[in-house]
Amino acid sequence: MPASHARKGAVTDISRQHRFAYLLGSGLLLASMALLLMGASVGSTGFESVLKAWRDPVALQIVWDIRLPRTLGAWAAGALLGLAGAVAQGLFRNPLADPYLLGSASGASLGVALALVFFGVSPLATQWLVRLGLTGAAFAGAVGAVLFTLMLAKGVQHTLRLLLAGVIVGVVLGALSSLAMLMVPEVTQAMRAFDLGSTSFVGWTACALMVGIWLVCMVVAWMLSQVLDGLSLGEATAASLGLPLPQMRGALVAVLALATGTAVAQTGLIAFVGLAAPHLVRSVVKTTHGRLIVLASLMGAVLLMAADVLARWLIAPQELPVGVLTAVLGGSYLLWLMHKSIGPGSGRGAGL
Repeated sequence: MPASHARKGAVTDISRQHRFAYLLGSGLLLASMALLLMGASVGSTGFESVLKAWRDPVALQIVWDIRLPRTLGAWAAGALLGLAGAVAQGLFRNPLADPYLLGSASGASLGVALALVFFGVSPLATQWLVRLGLTGAAFAGAVGAVLFTLMLAKGVQHTLRLLLAGVIVGVVLGALSSLAMLMVPEVTQAMRAFDLGSTSFVGWTACALMVGIWLVCMVVAWMLSQVLDGLSLGEATAASLGLPLPQMRGALVAVLALATGTAVAQTGLIAFVGLAAPHLVRSVVKTTHGRLIVLASLMGAVLLMAADVLARWLIAPQELPVGVLTAVLGGSYLLWLMHKSIGPGSGRGAGL
């Protein structure tokens, strides 16, 4: 094949991938708007609240103060987890990396467990701890766990050391959280609710906070996406491009910690969204990390919104913990993907 034809084919393929990425992004935005309308309509009082909202103050309050912020909160939390998942998988060059890989989930659980112990048991709980609250405790625990991981790994220079340190920190802090529940059984029920994840208590303030953090993380991650593109070619290749890897890798870890900590603090531990969202995007379109981060964020938002609507609708007027649905649906998808990738005739080995 002549070189001119090869170049033309490559340009055509890139243009096609750009078009697919644009169509996927547009479809995800449309799905978000449709799910927002569904989220405003689904709840323990049924669809009647939406129909009566304009003439019944109580129905309007249900829609405006409960359902809409909850649905938008699910979008924002899913967007943060999808963004964090894309960053984690690019940073560690591992398709099985998820936002909780640096110990943030275990740190958040430990923070909530300690806050519950102090709130519920100790009459000498200090005033600053009372003001901090469970949300602040979860965020502080998540960020503290990431900082502890960085300290054990002696920085971000060695990806494998950072990964192993995250696993160790997650196991240790998870054990401490279990120990707190064992010593104070009264906190077990609240801890289970946190570990299963929920959007029930998300209000407008939490929505505004998550959207603001998402915008900041999105801008920073998009600006640093060239580092992820370079790392996908190998450490040596990325270094040969003249990129200041330690500083940029540190900034990406900060984005990962901030996005994950914010989402976990508001909604608890919601599994598989950050892991599955980038895989779903890559199964549709092959693109650079700049577009992947945006699309994975939108995909995570749609996944969590859909799971939240299903959690409220399946056994209404009761509801399921949204983390249970994301674990079942996300886990089933990844098992199917793994089976497909290692099936007879796939020729792709065991990698996802």
